[in-house]
Amino acid sequence: MVRRVAVIGAGVGGLVSIKCCLDEGLEPTCFERSEDIGGIWRYTDSMDSGRVSVYRSVITNTSKEMSCFSDFPCPEDFPNYLPHGLLLEYFRMYARHFNLLRHIRFKTTALSVRRRPDFATSGQWEVVTETDGVRESHVFDAVMVCTGHYQEPYLPLASFPALPLGQVGPSPYGNDEGHSCEWEKYLIKMQPGSCMRICKAGPSRGGAGRWHHPGSQDLQRASQLQAEEMLLALYLGIDTRFKGQYLHSREYKDVEAFRGKRVLVVGIGNTGGDLSVELSHVAAKVFLSTRSSTWVFSRVSDHGFPFDMVSTTRFNHFLDWLLPSALTRRIRFRKFNSWFNHENYGLASTKSSYFKVIINEELPFCLLSGTIVLKPNVKEFTENSAVFEDGTIEENIDVVLFATGYIFSFPFLEESVRSLFDDNRSLYKSVFPPQLEKPTLAIIGLVQLTGSLMVGTEMQARWVTGIFAGWNKLPPTSRMMADVLKKKPPVKRNPSERENLKISFISYIDEIALCAGIKPNVLRLLLTDPRLALAIFFGPCTPYQYRLVGRGKWSGARDAILTQWQRTLKPLRTRVVDDSSSGSSGWRWMCLLALPVALTAGFLLSKYPQPGWSLRAGPCL
Repeated sequence: MVRRVAVIGAGVGGLVSIKCCLDEGLEPTCFERSEDIGGIWRYTDSMDSGRVSVYRSVITNTSKEMSCFSDFPCPEDFPNYLPHGLLLEYFRMYARHFNLLRHIRFKTTALSVRRRPDFATSGQWEVVTETDGVRESHVFDAVMVCTGHYQEPYLPLASFPALPLGQVGPSPYGNDEGHSCEWEKYLIKMQPGSCMRICKAGPSRGGAGRWHHPGSQDLQRASQLQAEEMLLALYLGIDTRFKGQYLHSREYKDVEAFRGKRVLVVGIGNTGGDLSVELSHVAAKVFLSTRSSTWVFSRVSDHGFPFDMVSTTRFNHFLDWLLPSALTRRIRFRKFNSWFNHENYGLASTKSSYFKVIINEELPFCLLSGTIVLKPNVKEFTENSAVFEDGTIEENIDVVLFATGYIFSFPFLEESVRSLFDDNRSLYKSVFPPQLEKPTLAIIGLVQLTGSLMVGTEMQARWVTGIFAGWNKLPPTSRMMADVLKKKPPVKRNPSERENLKISFISYIDEIALCAGIKPNVLRLLLTDPRLALAIFFGPCTPYQYRLVGRGKWSGARDAILTQWQRTLKPLRTRVVDDSSSGSSGWRWMCLLALPVALTAGFLLSKYPQPGWSLRAGPCL
């Protein structure tokens, strides 16, 4: 029986996990290594203890109504897309409202999470933490890991050609550590995705077989270095030849350090697009390098409404299921090109098999005005230039900024558990390692969705705590493994190609809600509450929908759904213009026409259920 739950991290996932534990009568203890809540969304100027945080100018890509907690709407006067400061304030309001802070131990690092010897029968974990240099050992009945996937920066340096294997020469580090030596570059795998640069000292310092990292103490004797732990390849052209500065976007905070410089941004995800636009205002020139087709759309959709509120609807999801995939793809590309022709800008072609989608209102204009120049993938670096795969060369590059994403790592988990999953697709429903004898370890927030991750994280936490409390059940291990294998991509991709691994927002949220018994039944609502049913089916799939039924049902859910457009328009109405026309009659006619469509869709979905679309809530399959 689960009672005491350890929650690792006090970001979004940690906050909702604490709250869901309390809702189920469990006793959560959250360990947060920093001094405050918010995780990545708590901006800091410095990189304290390697903590990842957003950059100064970041604004959310999903609107407040589509991203809020399901039983705690954002204040109506908050803008639709929130700067990080307002989002953090919303987290504080949530934590205060549900009295969550008293369950958090700040400045406490989780050093290790290990199964107890009797885990096969008890399912318990030993958690070792450290606070102000003092270590403590705790025993918990379950653990919720809420550190997310923005942990270790992914630097794809291996994409660039190395110098010839075995080349030696004067140390590029000069007289580091009081010695000059001939050098060889190696990579030592310290942890997944992390490597350390070292040089081999000659007889003049430390004797043969000792290894040094410039500016640090000796690592360990060569006799202790196993051959399989080393990659006997020289480091990369950007490190050995490029004389400018290079950094990962994790280190970026604001534009001042880039003023007047020629900057190359590698990677065109949401971060790469945002940083390129921001840098273009102060840099001498910005080049944006991408290897894949990229479709760009705006946060502002038709008639000025938030894009996700217009596009993320059950009706659109139903059409995606109903229509042939080739047709829906063509419709989607045509919609993207209705803003501007992506092929003319060198961004994407309708013939591309692999593509990504980013949100950026300013990027097309920057390309049109020449403040940003789009380039193909980088082939190699020289001392002060970048050579691209199409043979073009850009000279006098001052800074290379890698916006190439992150890889996750859980160094505190024991290796035997960590090895059970290499990505979120190795987890059952992207949450549970299916091989464990007891389902008392949950990985929260390690999922890529086409919509708000905050909503997905809360849904995971509700389902998981229901399992811990005994209300929800998991299927046998064999069925969980079969589900994992069915959904796991056949080809392993590198972290920069995660876009095609994103899961449909509505499909995934509905799937987890069905497992938790909290998925709304649209067909039944059509008979009992037609107005609400139509708002759910044709309107935005806001998180309040998952508070209408089941455990955690919220009495304010219906009203929150019916007033969501009012909260959307409220912050915009700071100046009211006279408009005597009324659209109420048109809305009534639309409802009358929509009713038979919704009934037909409900009938088809009940007769031919699809994953994430089953109309009956029940135990997870």
